Amino acid sequence: MTRERAMVPEAEFRSYYGRPVIKAPIWHEPHMPTYLYLGGLSGVSSSMAVMARLTGHDRLARTARVAAAAGAVFGTALLAAELGRPERFLNMLRVFKPTSPMSVGSWILAAQGGLSAAALAGDLSGVLPAAGDAALLVTGVTGPLTATYTAVLVADTAVPAWHEGYRELPFLFAGSAMAAAGAVGMLGTPRAHAGPARAVAALGAGMETVAGQAMERRLGFVGEPYRMGRAGRLMRAARVLTAGGGLLAVVAGRSRALTALSGLALTAGSLCTRFGILEAGRASAADPKYTVVPQRRRLEEASAKE
Repeated sequence: MTRERAMVPEAEFRSYYGRPVIKAPIWHEPHMPTYLYLGGLSGVSSSMAVMARLTGHDRLARTARVAAAAGAVFGTALLAAELGRPERFLNMLRVFKPTSPMSVGSWILAAQGGLSAAALAGDLSGVLPAAGDAALLVTGVTGPLTATYTAVLVADTAVPAWHEGYRELPFLFAGSAMAAAGAVGMLGTPRAHAGPARAVAALGAGMETVAGQAMERRLGFVGEPYRMGRAGRLMRAARVLTAGGGLLAVVAGRSRALTALSGLALTAGSLCTRFGILEAGRASAADPKYTVVPQRRRLEEASAKE
């Protein structure tokens, strides 16, 4: 028995007058992606400073303290500028709402900024150095949270390219932050004392590369915005710069030029990653197919299981 051929072709996807289904992110450039970069830099730099201090790498520990404090301070300033009025950031600290990534993130960033500044002040001034070291140890907790909470912040939205990547984004952000912090540690520390920073940079570059490729493969159709247009160019540049910088970090201890080239490549790669992720989110929100088609597929899969 032959199946009857459908006379009406399968309907193609359309939205109401072709308009987006969700509101596109209104975050601005360069404020938001640079803030994401600086937050990751601060967080991992704090963790690196703790490990360097405990293992006797005092020169690297000081560089990492400076990077942690600078990243938190300038990152907070960019976030306040993104909010439009600085007092809005202070308003978010009036309450603590565990169910809100923005609320939790604001408190994490505030704690990271204060503690990293205290850790740096105690080291540079020599006043109450024990208090500075105590603040540094606490940043061993706030640092990793600062480096990764922004991944939760972007994934906890309706933006398809971000929301569907919730599994890999924390690893992608963590790897990018490690590459950035390792790069600053390499550039700001004499080569003889920068071995741990080079290891962090190489490990972070590998983690970012693997997580990014795994996310794009798993997302499939929804991952198209990461491969197309401006976002695609930024993400490809990020992969080349990060992978190249990570490979150079392995041998950077032999040459000042290789150290500088590796550090600059990793820094540029980390920035491209943050700008590319922001652009991919905008593209996926602007095209309604990335919102509606996956919803329809999930409904069809659920119906097939019944």
